Amino acid sequence: MNKRTPIALAAALLLSGVTAAAAAGMTQASPSDSLSLSSTQQKTAWKDLTMPSLNQAAPSGFAVKVGATVPKSVTTAPVNTKAAEAVPALKPYRFATVQKKLIIVNPSDRRIAEVITG
Repeated sequence: MNKRTPIALAAALLLSGVTAAAAAGMTQASPSDSLSLSSTQQKTAWKDLTMPSLNQAAPSGFAVKVGATVPKSVTTAPVNTKAAEAVPALKPYRFATVQKKLIIVNPSDRRIAEVITG
């Protein structure tokens, strides 16, 4: 066996470990039906996502609470880049403002994961 083979093999293994670790760090979290933001994260989300002009009235029979399914008549939007960079946990979610409350919505099943009040 060539003397350089063990060194090349060790280098390849080292690089593959670094690449795998880097890829693991870059994976995006999947949204869930519950989200627990700190007070600071909630304030940042409120500041970056709410716009009074986009406030929607709640449809009849819809209560704004964690776990509730958001009706199709409520328009949600993707979390903007500014908010996603400030609070990375928000990135996979959508949001809406209903009854002057910011709701963070799981896009896969439209369930409210977090309710934030100003």
